[in-house]
Amino acid sequence: MKTLIPALVAALIFLPQAPRQSTAALEELTIAQVHATMKSGRLTCATLVDYYLKRIETFDKQGPALNAITVINPAARQEAAHLDARFKASGLTGPLHCVPAIVKDNFETNGLQTAAGSLALKEFDPARDAFQVKRIKDAGAIVLAKSNMAEWAFSPYETVNSLQPGYTRNPYALDRVTAGSSGGTAAAVAANFGLIGLGSDTGNSIRGPCSHQALVGIRSTMGLTSRGGVVPLSTLADIAGPMTRTLGDAVAVFQVIVGEDPADPVTLAAPFGPEGLRPGARPSRLPDYRASLVPGALNGARIGVLRQAYERDTLDAEIVKVFGAALDDLKKAGAEIVDPAAVEGLRDIRRPQGAGSCAGFKHDINRYLATLGDRVPVKTLEEIIQSRRFHPSVELRLTRAQEGSANGLESAACRAEADYREAYRTAVLKTMDTHKLQAFVYPTWSNAPRLIGDLNTPHGDNSQVFSPTTGWPAIQVPMGYTRDGKLPAGITFFGRAWDEPTLIGLAYGYEQATKHRRKPVWQ
Repeated sequence: MKTLIPALVAALIFLPQAPRQSTAALEELTIAQVHATMKSGRLTCATLVDYYLKRIETFDKQGPALNAITVINPAARQEAAHLDARFKASGLTGPLHCVPAIVKDNFETNGLQTAAGSLALKEFDPARDAFQVKRIKDAGAIVLAKSNMAEWAFSPYETVNSLQPGYTRNPYALDRVTAGSSGGTAAAVAANFGLIGLGSDTGNSIRGPCSHQALVGIRSTMGLTSRGGVVPLSTLADIAGPMTRTLGDAVAVFQVIVGEDPADPVTLAAPFGPEGLRPGARPSRLPDYRASLVPGALNGARIGVLRQAYERDTLDAEIVKVFGAALDDLKKAGAEIVDPAAVEGLRDIRRPQGAGSCAGFKHDINRYLATLGDRVPVKTLEEIIQSRRFHPSVELRLTRAQEGSANGLESAACRAEADYREAYRTAVLKTMDTHKLQAFVYPTWSNAPRLIGDLNTPHGDNSQVFSPTTGWPAIQVPMGYTRDGKLPAGITFFGRAWDEPTLIGLAYGYEQATKHRRKPVWQ
């Protein structure tokens, strides 16, 4: 017996057991890797969701205290268990099966507070999901948490508001900003608080935060993705879309969220305001964007350097150096670089004066709040101002918007804006046709992320003109690091209307050739 017991113990120790995925190995996993690991039996949805929730608990308000999360989905673990049961019965429930998502606080999310970063909307629980939130849920994703944002999406430079005390911190350097209004989503995804994120971009608020945190962000052609259920800043320029650690993940989300939405007329084939407010020639059928994720797109491609987007007196020398290396990498991958590829005549294209602004925050927020009835405590911009429930830094923006016009889409101001945008598109298209360009490139941000609270040094930001004005697509991809390799920088691929397949192929070729993305290490 004395010899038998040790032998039995040894046999039990070495019995074959189902391998399990270690929690450390879950960091930086892609959607495809998660699904492959689940199919192998080494990972459950419950384990994955628990991993991300524990990271939020450990690092968002404690430790590095990134301050990126506003509310956590209390039903996340229950939803994970439900998905595990469905997976056991019939496999993956959709292309985003058990993908934990971080959703910006301006996306309506039924059951979770949606406040656009403002105390004025605190505890607003929407009756519906925003179009994109519903789409990702229907594809199997779990909304894990809502993320912090610049109040009302006003600021492209930092993430602070009246809803949540303190700034959101950049996980690559805790004393640095996250950039624009989607900075909470970017910080959370970069820090592995979720697998994917949703953000909104009016001037640069998907692409800028992704540049500051080594992520991929897609701003689509105006009209390709819906803003339905997203608290508006400007319907002329607002775009909602994915923020992820890889382009493959971004495209997986993008494929799910594109399409027509009756709640957002810009996505429909019917006329939208004066012709010219959105790009024309909308395709009757949308392609499979995932088909563009193949090697070789850079070989023989002609790409123009859009110096007008980033050259200015405050341009950071390290950004110039990193961008120069990016151009070399594009050439090594087979691209032909046209430098410069100047757009002629831009200074002569000016918005007509005297008609006031087209739509804008006052017009859009009043229309939006009117649809929510008694579910919100404020019904107009004027009531928001009277409530005093906002961060002091946005008071001037609010009061100026209230003092301004509220011209609708059929106003003279909007007709003039449509003419301006069409003239801008014509000039950019002429340059692309003349040089036979597939795309332009430029640094997404012209300066390194600045210190939190610093309002004196240059803030950068290159992307508020070309893509928002034309309504054409732009994709941000990590391009390297500045400040002794600590602070991320990004490159933007900007192209023709509805030509996301070409941009995805070019950006994917660059991403795979360089693989600049790396996880942050707490400073």
